Amino acid sequence: MGLVDGKIAIVTGAASGMGREGARVFAREGAAHVYVVDVNVDGGNETVEMARQLGAGATFVALDVTDEDAVAATIARVVREQGRLDCAWNNAGINDISKAFHEFTKAEWDRMIAVNLSSVYWCMKHEIAQMLQQGGGAICNTSSGAGLVGAPGLPHYTAAKHGVLGLVKVAAAELNNSGIRVNAVCPGMVDTPMIRGWFASNPDLANAVLETMPGKRLLDPIEIAEAAVWLCSDGARGVSGLSMTVDAGGLNR
Repeated sequence: MGLVDGKIAIVTGAASGMGREGARVFAREGAAHVYVVDVNVDGGNETVEMARQLGAGATFVALDVTDEDAVAATIARVVREQGRLDCAWNNAGINDISKAFHEFTKAEWDRMIAVNLSSVYWCMKHEIAQMLQQGGGAICNTSSGAGLVGAPGLPHYTAAKHGVLGLVKVAAAELNNSGIRVNAVCPGMVDTPMIRGWFASNPDLANAVLETMPGKRLLDPIEIAEAAVWLCSDGARGVSGLSMTVDAGGLNR
């Protein structure tokens, strides 16, 4: 028996990194169908093939999660094709080059908030509406260690990730008696293309960050995916409103 046997799941930001591993873990743990959502078509289709090889049905959906109408259409498609939506991992996000607090432009601020915070709300809004109709479901959102503490040089990223945890707390409280659970994972530094690109832009910062990491290593994306899928599973049926830190104890140092 898998953790999510027979369930219908959607994972955003699933063309690479944590989202790709999430789709694979959902498939490995028995999901009947996984919707792989991303703007990266080639990467998304690769993830679909990986999920299918693990025994699940899988479909790629090209989606800009900042577009509410497109998000609503995607959730409607899932329900039209599968009859329900049991699990959602809202994982899509971006990073940015670190700069002094006062040097970010309005465009940089607006883009970060749109992708890392507003899109999470749009996804939750339409996922919750469907889950209320069907009588239950589970949602996991990706926040960050920067959702718990400040990340110097990334004020807009920090604000967005703190905001994600606020959405989780409000939704979990409102939906307490609905059969819908809402949680978050707060990853530390994970070995993803996004983080590798950020490290490449500032090697000195990268080395300094690695020195602070337990074991002086980046986390493997599957370490985050395992936590997210568990939070969406019936094994976590008593868990809602949780911000689960997955950073190998980094924040405790």
